[in-house]
Amino acid sequence: MKGEKDILLEKIRSGGALTGVQQAKLALFLSYPAILAQLSSVLMQYIDSAMVGHLGPAAGASIGLVSTCLWMFGGFGMAVTSGFSVQVAHRIGANDFKGAREVLRQGLAFAMVFSICMAVLGMSISGALPHWLGGGEDIVRDSGRYFFIMAAFMPAMQLDWMCAYFLQASGNMKVPSLLAIGMCVLDVVFNYIFIYGLGMGVTGAAIGSGLAELITGIAMFSFLAFGSKELRFIKEKGSFRPTREVMSRAWGITGPMAFQNILMRGGYIAATVIVAPLGTIAIAANSFAITAESLCYMPGYGIADASTTLVGQSIGAGRKPLAKRFAWITTCLGMGVMGILAILMYIFAPQMIGLMSPDADVIALGGRVLRIEAFAEIGYAASIVAYGACVGAGDTRWPSWMNLGSMWIVRIIPAIFMTRRFGLVGFWICMAIELTFRGIIFIVRLARGKWINKTI
Repeated sequence: MKGEKDILLEKIRSGGALTGVQQAKLALFLSYPAILAQLSSVLMQYIDSAMVGHLGPAAGASIGLVSTCLWMFGGFGMAVTSGFSVQVAHRIGANDFKGAREVLRQGLAFAMVFSICMAVLGMSISGALPHWLGGGEDIVRDSGRYFFIMAAFMPAMQLDWMCAYFLQASGNMKVPSLLAIGMCVLDVVFNYIFIYGLGMGVTGAAIGSGLAELITGIAMFSFLAFGSKELRFIKEKGSFRPTREVMSRAWGITGPMAFQNILMRGGYIAATVIVAPLGTIAIAANSFAITAESLCYMPGYGIADASTTLVGQSIGAGRKPLAKRFAWITTCLGMGVMGILAILMYIFAPQMIGLMSPDADVIALGGRVLRIEAFAEIGYAASIVAYGACVGAGDTRWPSWMNLGSMWIVRIIPAIFMTRRFGLVGFWICMAIELTFRGIIFIVRLARGKWINKTI
């Protein structure tokens, strides 16, 4: 028997009328499992940081030093994922399920080759990377090992992302969410075994997280291949060889996102270089504050995933006015959810840092910068979810430039001077101003409506 969510999704594809209430309900149906999935991802980071943080500030700083580079590698993987998942959403919206499975097979094949190349690259630079980032001698060894192991698990992460996003493109948010929660549980178990049981410290944290990703990726692929009613492909004949048409469309989405990832993540790496001279306490406080803040903003990414699916299927069905309405509904929902969480983050900032580190100096500094950031979360929400809507429409070029200009001009350049004078607090003030500005320009982008006319 079909649930209400499936009935409403069928209405999108068949051209049926959807009331404002039904549109809002569908946005909620798709958002809350995606929010749970993102929160479980955050909890996984929290677990790593908390377990390692209790080994001392140096251990926490060793992960924080290379985390931005891991985000860059992950950003390339996500760009590849979006290039194919958006096409799947469009084809499902057009009721072309066979075509969606053709895109899926080609996407999986390309993504696996790509992720293996990224893994080899990451492992090859792992020894030198902490030195390039300006890490102290007390953390570079553990930092390099952590990056090496996490890079080795890139194919497992890529498999997880691809399968999860394909399922989400079909409207199935529940299974990826449940498996993400399961991954969080596995991470706790493996981390306890490797960090404490076997006494492997930072290295154990990387092994535990990697194994959790591997098991989850296999489970996600198994459901996609055998269990998804829209996308199961094992018993269907089809080629995994990429075609020019699919790859060209994928590049139209992935290319701007990959370019954005280089410069955006480059901005995060620049931020690490700016913060690193402040010392181990500042690096640890910065790393833990970023992890703590993610409890506030990652639900926004869950809602953005729902926005991408709803807008993508609406575009595929030829219903641009409906796509616009879903973009605004999900953006407002994201701003509301993150606004409430920002209030809680401001109130409990020291306690959130204290869960990850027992060091009083780290708690004091981390809590202070986290409270500064709370004022930027509503603007950040607008930029996250509106960007997700643009991706669903295949509009990635201008949003990528918007993100890049905001990051480098409004955040990084002023932070060079502010950090010298005000330390880590100055850096986070620049970050809060930039995220607010970014939210404003994305709201303007949505209001002007040009994003909806992109063709891929």
